[in-house]
Amino acid sequence: MRNYGHIKQRNMILQVFLAIITLGLYCIYWYYISLRDMHIANGRPESRTFWWTALLLVPVANLFALWHFAREYWDFCGERYPVIAIFILELLLDPVVWFLVQRDLNRAAGVQYMGYSV
Repeated sequence: MRNYGHIKQRNMILQVFLAIITLGLYCIYWYYISLRDMHIANGRPESRTFWWTALLLVPVANLFALWHFAREYWDFCGERYPVIAIFILELLLDPVVWFLVQRDLNRAAGVQYMGYSV
């Protein structure tokens, strides 16, 4: 059984507003907190999250960071979507991945909040 107690429910409309106001800096923060939440839920050390986020800012290395994020999301969502599809969506239509990941994180936060187990 996975632990979802650390995941907070976040407002997606507010996130878009923050991304616009901060000229995209919020997107880096969102990547960090989402990856950290998925690392913990997937039973991996959260200490690596900072380094994966730092790689996101380095050209070419950011492809490895995006692949890692896609793998974590794939594991987090129960292998619902193929990893390669998530990765390609990250490259071409990142807001779609943002919506999918946040939707599933919010579901996990809501499930934990209501006392149900997944």
